[in-house]
Amino acid sequence: MYRLTPGLELILASASPRRRELLGRIGLEFAVAPAHVDETTAPGETAQQAAQRLAQAKALATPAGPGQVVLAADTLVTIDGVILGKPADQAQAVAMLERLNGREHQVVTGFHLRLPGGQRGGLGLSNVRFRRLAPAEIAAYVRSGEPMGKAGAYAVQGLGAALVEAVSGSYTNVVGLPLARVLEVLMAWGVVVPREN
Repeated sequence: MYRLTPGLELILASASPRRRELLGRIGLEFAVAPAHVDETTAPGETAQQAAQRLAQAKALATPAGPGQVVLAADTLVTIDGVILGKPADQAQAVAMLERLNGREHQVVTGFHLRLPGGQRGGLGLSNVRFRRLAPAEIAAYVRSGEPMGKAGAYAVQGLGAALVEAVSGSYTNVVGLPLARVLEVLMAWGVVVPREN
């Protein structure tokens, strides 16, 4: 559906298979070079501030040469003013899911692009409501292993879809990349164009 402008190369600064799948789904070819930065949030930092700062840090930490465009992103879950990152263990995953149980929370994804001639950041915001879950459901989901390595301890595109009652806003943002917003920037900067055939 889309392609890179000739002479440009896209580098995804992420190890996330979900972000790779989203970009691949619209036809983009890209290299993968995961960025390694400290993802600890700063005291007093909001989820929006943290997601944008971390995305920028990842983009800047990724080597790039002339004609190479770097895309980095960071997804966080927030509820009651508390940021839920990736659970450190199963007990933390259970605690996160219990906090989200039957309630609405916000998923925030910051993205940052290093482009020829400049940089551009952006933010995706979505509201997600969990249905009321029985303790046995939470325990079974955590035992599946899927919550590990996921912000908020769930994956909406996986088994976690069974936990979600409703999504308001961008679904792809909840998956890990606000695809429409990212594409708008890439097209505005002439990095990506629609395929002609």
